[in-house]
Amino acid sequence: MVHHGADNKAMVWESSDKLAADSRLNLGKVEDHRPSVVDLPTVESVGHMQRPKYPTTYIETLENHLKSNIASGMFAMGDAFKNAGLLLAPILTVFLGCLCVFNQHTLVNCANKMREKRKLNYYPNFDDTVELSFDAGPPLFHRHAKHGRFAVNFFVTVAQLGFCCVYIVFVTSTTQQILHYFGYNMEIHLNMVITQVFITITILIRNLKYVAPVSLFATVITVVGIALTLYISTEDIPPIADRRAVASLNQLPLFFGTVVYAYEGISLVLPLQTEMKNPEKFSTPLGVLNVGNLIVTILLLSIGFIGYLKYGEAVEGSLTLNLPYESILSQCVKIAIAIGMLLTYPIMFYVPNAVVWSVIVKRWGPFKKKILYEYILRILLSLITFVLAEVIPNLSVFISLVGAVSSTALALVFPPLCDLSIRWKDQDFGTLGWRKAVDFITLVVAIFGFCTGTYYSLVKIVNSFKN
Repeated sequence: MVHHGADNKAMVWESSDKLAADSRLNLGKVEDHRPSVVDLPTVESVGHMQRPKYPTTYIETLENHLKSNIASGMFAMGDAFKNAGLLLAPILTVFLGCLCVFNQHTLVNCANKMREKRKLNYYPNFDDTVELSFDAGPPLFHRHAKHGRFAVNFFVTVAQLGFCCVYIVFVTSTTQQILHYFGYNMEIHLNMVITQVFITITILIRNLKYVAPVSLFATVITVVGIALTLYISTEDIPPIADRRAVASLNQLPLFFGTVVYAYEGISLVLPLQTEMKNPEKFSTPLGVLNVGNLIVTILLLSIGFIGYLKYGEAVEGSLTLNLPYESILSQCVKIAIAIGMLLTYPIMFYVPNAVVWSVIVKRWGPFKKKILYEYILRILLSLITFVLAEVIPNLSVFISLVGAVSSTALALVFPPLCDLSIRWKDQDFGTLGWRKAVDFITLVVAIFGFCTGTYYSLVKIVNSFKN
């Protein structure tokens, strides 16, 4: 529905905040924890209750899927390959990509099963699906159904705010190079403050109808920037033998966090399916989910391989920072990417603001000066991302940390838990219990990546402070 006034980045919350009272009758023991629609931020949305007024075609949904995955994580893939090696990185990237896509299919299946089983007259979103799946499972899951919903919203909020922090560091680092090229030696902290001023202006736009065209423009110039970055990076490329085939083991957790960060579009999977004219074409073998992620994987492999091969151990957390300093084309690319990331911030910011605002309204609302208080919340949340970006200026480490913590939980923990919960009663795990095996393997990978990725990211952050 991007072309009708909403953006797919914000569908995560749009599609989950408008349950009418009559839909609660179908939820059984699962309660609606959300506030009244009138208390939520202004948004153009169809909600759960009906099919979209303007459903998207296969191509439009594929476009929205790609749009949601083309972001700062792609530019960090060169650094990811540095942390795994030129031989090992592609193998692990494909493995993690397949794992993430499999779990996206798992989430879609769980949502569809719950909708059919509970005869729901709305399309469950991520948090709905987790709560409904846990509620339908054994006692251990059933007791934590509400906690599951809270955890999903918590990690979505943390992830989105983390993305916003990355964008601030990304834009500041890039503009710092641009200013230096044109002869301006601005102190980086002042640069970050100026960036924050522009960001504050963009987040005060409450209605997505006015943000969506800006987001589309941001996506277009980002895609152009990626193409030009790859073109520039292929000039005078060194031989493969000059790069490490396999990196040291203690660097792999950083690779894990970055790749999961780059793949983490699971929050948008269910809203995208709901928006389709023919939802059944979303998760077929040649559906949007598989085709879209195949294209994303090819882009990630291309940027990662070329980036590390070209710049080696000197590759930065954003490939744009490695582009030739003296080239005017490189500076144009940096300007385009910086603008693209800056204009993407308000879309990424919309979701955590909506989640936190709904909690505040439920706890202390309704408010007489609702709009004023929401503006105050927007500014405070944005300042939090600014402070975090100011404290942790290392872009590559920040990306790994966000990926290891929030992206891992959303992409690799909740889907297998939902699947286990739904299938446990009937022990419907397929031949030789292969579904159970895959779910447990996914959880082991997730826990390992979460623990090691978080630890090594924090160690690098501490070391950066010492240095």
